[in-house]
Amino acid sequence: MTDHADRPRDHLDGADPGIVRRAVETRDPLPGTAGFAGELDGRLVRDVLGRRPLFVDGDAWAFDPTELADPVSVPAGSVRPLEAVADSDSDADEPHWMLPAVDPETDRGRALDAVREAVLDRTGAVADSGDGPSDGSVAVAFSGGVDSAVVAAGVPEAPCYVAGFEGCHDVAAAREAAAAMDRDLGVVEITHDDIRERIPDLVAATGRTNPMDLPIALPLFLVGERAAADGFDRLALGQGADELFGGYAKVAKAPDDPRVDADTIRGARRELLGTIPDQAERDVLALRAAGVEPVTPLLHDDVVAAALSLPGHLIADGDERKLALREAARGIVPESVRTADKKAVQYGTYVARELDRLARQAGFKRRMDDHVERYVRTLVDGSGPDPEGPS
Repeated sequence: MTDHADRPRDHLDGADPGIVRRAVETRDPLPGTAGFAGELDGRLVRDVLGRRPLFVDGDAWAFDPTELADPVSVPAGSVRPLEAVADSDSDADEPHWMLPAVDPETDRGRALDAVREAVLDRTGAVADSGDGPSDGSVAVAFSGGVDSAVVAAGVPEAPCYVAGFEGCHDVAAAREAAAAMDRDLGVVEITHDDIRERIPDLVAATGRTNPMDLPIALPLFLVGERAAADGFDRLALGQGADELFGGYAKVAKAPDDPRVDADTIRGARRELLGTIPDQAERDVLALRAAGVEPVTPLLHDDVVAAALSLPGHLIADGDERKLALREAARGIVPESVRTADKKAVQYGTYVARELDRLARQAGFKRRMDDHVERYVRTLVDGSGPDPEGPS
């Protein structure tokens, strides 16, 4: 925790103070970093995509919410004077940075070349610590999809790890992809005991109890723990690829999908980019609790800038998604991996299914409101199941 009485003048996570200072002065939302947060020149700052967590409580702030009694997340894109930290009526959280509205690149070749160059540069920089701390070694969270495969290709000596229940899609896909890429793969088999015993740790670290966040965070957390136990202090991830490059069906189906408000594929993609701060906060907190620092090269400003210039038909076209990223991966990963479909992590690992199963076995039936979250709360407080008790 850092308060006004005891703090370094500049205490930034993720980027050089000089770069961030220039970004504040010029209002440049994509100054060439992989995200940043912290204190700079008497102000709290958090990058435009919220890739690094930052919390406040009264006149105190912290990177870790467990250091504060009542933490509130600082909005992405903020530049907040410290004297306004405790002022709940302040307008200091009006975004200082917003993602630029970029016209689509009309030349297909130039658009694809820009994405390929940015992706290869940033994934290649992971090994020499260009997107992470300058010390220690790196492992890769690997699910067998194109996102994590491209990241793994950038660090060819790094071991890969996957987590999931026995027989799940993600483990099978990761094994096939690792064999095709001739990569070492560590498999973390998730069990019901892992759900019962580790969910409280995740809730403590992230503050999340909902049945969407936890099945996403648990496989990451367990992979991070295994990598840390094996001596690695950084974990490279493919996070951000679905949001940037159109990995969701609701983006591909815009404007016909009711889950998005936008009437174009590019507009729907921009809506999804707005979910990154909340997702990044969850993932970073979970992985730090596991003992590793996340490295997300596909969320680097250079990749974001290239992706923002894509026309809609290079984001999604019919049933094809992430077209530009798959083109960038051509010749970098095996064709079977480049074109592979992948399930969302909570489903591909079976964690969502098995968490629901445990809740029902404990008496929390699906007809009950929030039956899984109510079960999670019993795991956290150790009270044991009381499905008929108050929600």
